[in-house]
Amino acid sequence: MPEPSLDNLRAQISRGRAWREFGRITALTQNNATVAGLGHVAAIGDQVEICGRSGVHIRGEVLRLDKGVADVLPTESLDSVSVGDRVHLLGPIEIAPDDSWLGRLIDADGLPLDGCPLLAGTQPRSLAGSPPKASIRKALGERLECGLAAFNTALPIVRGQRIGLFAGSGVGKSTLVGQLARSIEADVVVIALIGERGREVRHFIEEVMGKDGMSRAVVVAATSDQSPVLRRRCAWTAMTVAEHFRAMGKHVLLFADSVTRFAEAHREVSLTLGESSSYGGYPPSVARNIMALAERAGPGEMGGAGDITAIFSVLVAGSDMEGLIADTLRGVLDGHVVLDRTIAERGRFPAIDLLASVSRSLPGAASATENALLKHLRRLLSVHSQTELMIRSGLYEKGSDPEVDSAVELWPQLDEFLGAQSPESIAESFDRLANILTAEG
Repeated sequence: MPEPSLDNLRAQISRGRAWREFGRITALTQNNATVAGLGHVAAIGDQVEICGRSGVHIRGEVLRLDKGVADVLPTESLDSVSVGDRVHLLGPIEIAPDDSWLGRLIDADGLPLDGCPLLAGTQPRSLAGSPPKASIRKALGERLECGLAAFNTALPIVRGQRIGLFAGSGVGKSTLVGQLARSIEADVVVIALIGERGREVRHFIEEVMGKDGMSRAVVVAATSDQSPVLRRRCAWTAMTVAEHFRAMGKHVLLFADSVTRFAEAHREVSLTLGESSSYGGYPPSVARNIMALAERAGPGEMGGAGDITAIFSVLVAGSDMEGLIADTLRGVLDGHVVLDRTIAERGRFPAIDLLASVSRSLPGAASATENALLKHLRRLLSVHSQTELMIRSGLYEKGSDPEVDSAVELWPQLDEFLGAQSPESIAESFDRLANILTAEG
């Protein structure tokens, strides 16, 4: 661990408080506590510490203020807490990212999970950050090498772009996230693992990312057994870490896996506070929170700031792309990639359904020649999809339609191309695609 500098120590001392306001618990339920005495000094989103008479200390978050009392949602069980216990106000929830966080695993509060001390930076940041002003925000940047043929050609990712990765469970989503995290050129990679099982967090770090991948990464994790307050906060913490590095002029690659679990955690919090559910069983505020999270990513301000290229994964139940979470994200992102279970079941990975996927960086991210190739590719895949049942049923006779004949002839090569995983460049990927498309007949 690097030694703390004088600036680090000075910053930590300046964040200390000579006094602390406190209140007392007046009512308890299994999920939240009502606190009197803080209603006129606390703010929504402030952090508190519940000091139980049994000696337990539990962090919580102020989520509602009403007539001098505060409703607090804890980060742990309230089983050892009693009415009358003292609650200290800690103030706004902030973290202080530092360059030394690279290679580390932290929790939703910005604390280390790997058993080693974590050096706090000199500039604390609120988790409730704001996106760059639209009037001075940069445009999307250059095209990025992705190490996968499908992304190098038909689904380009450019610097500062925000895309969604839509998939059901067990179709290779986490593996694809790891491949992109290792392959896309970026100064820093920030990964939010929201609501994952503890075993999967370890597997992702050791097997999916590996030592080389982790050397430039910060992983923020909140496991499925943790409170909804922490699972929701995990996404904000990861975004705040990414914003820190963007402010330093770096290109940051951010993965949030998954936004669905972020939304589910927000639903739990909102329902606990009495907010009614609406479309899809989610409260009205969930759409606003998703859009606010997505808007914080993307290009930085003109004049030297870096960029956050973001990939948000979405769990879709039964391939339902019309659910609230999927529909909301599709409307605010710069593209979406759909992973199909049928494709995964026949063994092609990544199981990208190209016809259901789109990158809004096109056509600008490709040349006229490249766009013509991509148009031809999509046309052949569309023709094959429309006639596949007829072909498999033996109802199509070769020679009846030259376009269908071309689609049938080239489909095995095109399908193999879309699953290609090699370190070839964008130009080499397009050359290979051109060779396939010009070989028909």
